[in-house]
Parts: sequence; structure tokens; C-alpha cells
Amino acid sequence: MGLWIKKGDTVLVARGKDKGKTGTVLLSLPTQKKVVVEGVNVVTRHVKPSSSNPEGGIEKREAAIPVERLKLVDPESGKATRVRHQIVDGKKVRVAVKSGKVMD
Repeated sequence: MGLWIKKGDTVLVARGKDKGKTGTVLLSLPTQKKVVVEGVNVVTRHVKPSSSNPEGGIEKREAAIPVERLKLVDPESGKATRVRHQIVDGKKVRVAVKSGKVMD
């Protein structure tokens, strides 16, 4: 089964430490069933000095989060919604269950 969440989608975190936050999907990892969301699941990493970053130090970055913890945001109402797949003009598209609006 593929992911119903794609890069550029707006999602709402339904479970976990960042519950209630919304953000845009920056990266999709379909084989791991995870995505990276802007401003969600921020972790601290210690970076060694290198030629590109001579200072090194501590940096914060977003880590991947399982798609089971996320819900898509309906583009019309701005609330969380499920997704239905339909064939429109010979193409398979994602449709928001709440509003019936095409999301692709």
C-alpha cells in the first residue's frame, strides 16, 4: 500500500509529543512509511566540524514521523480529513472525504 500523503501537503499531527501542530511535508519516505514535516518532531543533533561547517556544534532539525500519526488537512475547511481515491478524467486522484474537493 502506498502513502496517501505527498510532498507539499499540509498535515495535522494526531498523536505524539507534537499533537495538534500543523506543517507542510518536506520529504516523503514511502519504503519506511514516514514523512518529514516542517516544524514537527524537531530533534537536536551534534555536528562534527567539517570543511563546509568549520564550527560544528549543536543544530536542530526535523526528523521523520510515521504517517499513522498524521492526518491530511482539508484545503477548503482547514480541518483534518480522510482521503478517498477516485478516477477523474482517466487519472486516479485524491479527494477529501469531508468536502469532496480534489487534492491533487
